[in-house]
Amino acid sequence: MGSPAPRPLRFLVPGTGSRFRGGGLLVELQTARLTAQLRPTEVVTYRQREPEHPFLDDLLRAERAPGESLWIVSWGFDVPKLLRRLRGRPVAYHAHSSGYGFALPPGTPVLAVSRNTLGYWGDRSPRSPLALVPNALEPMWLERGARPGNAAAAASAPQRPIDVLVQRRKSSAYLLQNLVPALRARGLRVEVQSGWVEDLVAQFNSATVVLYDSADYWRGRGVSEGFGLPPLEALACGCVVFSSLNHALADTLDPGVLGHQIGAGSLEADLERIAAAVADPAAWRADPQALATLLEGCSETALLERWSRALAAIDAHWDRLAEGVAPLQSPPPWRLRWSQRLERGLRLWSRLASATAR
Repeated sequence: MGSPAPRPLRFLVPGTGSRFRGGGLLVELQTARLTAQLRPTEVVTYRQREPEHPFLDDLLRAERAPGESLWIVSWGFDVPKLLRRLRGRPVAYHAHSSGYGFALPPGTPVLAVSRNTLGYWGDRSPRSPLALVPNALEPMWLERGARPGNAAAAASAPQRPIDVLVQRRKSSAYLLQNLVPALRARGLRVEVQSGWVEDLVAQFNSATVVLYDSADYWRGRGVSEGFGLPPLEALACGCVVFSSLNHALADTLDPGVLGHQIGAGSLEADLERIAAAVADPAAWRADPQALATLLEGCSETALLERWSRALAAIDAHWDRLAEGVAPLQSPPPWRLRWSQRLERGLRLWSRLASATAR
């Protein structure tokens, strides 16, 4: 007998309209578009009915478990509820942010978008199949970004009229209330973007320095920066990037090599370094070889290869479980702590008993 056919994929999202617009939705839709090159793929909604997509309730009523599909869940706080509803069906968790606090059922595969998230689930669910599938930059960033290594785009790009660009969303109070006014007081042209932008590539191509500071935003929500695409998009456009280094941002933004830390000890330090980068951006831009390697790894081609390998491993995992193989389980933390305390107590008792016998 040959190998079982690859399972069709179903990416679960609450909806695809403006109500749910954000990085997580865009990544899921982009990934579904890519994996459609590997196997049949569809987007399924579960909160909002949409005529162009099937609805979760309808599919569950129509199809008995386990079904033929591999379900991909991703939506943060909805994950535990969705996994309960999909019990008995092949499923995988496409993990963006971490820190939500829930545990995964034994044997649930994790597709982590960053090493930070991979490490989180490697700690919390060490016996689950784990894979690293970093988010990909859309082709427009690699094709049109006016970085020095992209000669055609750099040659056709206009002069950079914006000294410093800030996207208001996720930005810290320090950045908006302290640093931006201080930079403007120094005479720098600072633009704070808060609305919808039709052409983000053109906007980043127009900026010399881009500031990104999401640490406070995510600390206030108790979860992590899942991947951090904006700094990579800015790097692809030849901008000098000053960024916080929280969570997944530390995966890619090697300080002094690809980007620079924002909030580096004092306001004065930030002002001096950002002003210097505006005056001489070539001296502050990312190392060309390191940037080329980073961008190559963030291409859709590289992501597609990672998904192909990960999906083959997940299919094999669910095939084994379907044959009756039991998934590995890891002990809960409380049991590990008490076991280790008991071991220490027994060793101490043994040493005391030996000393008494002598």
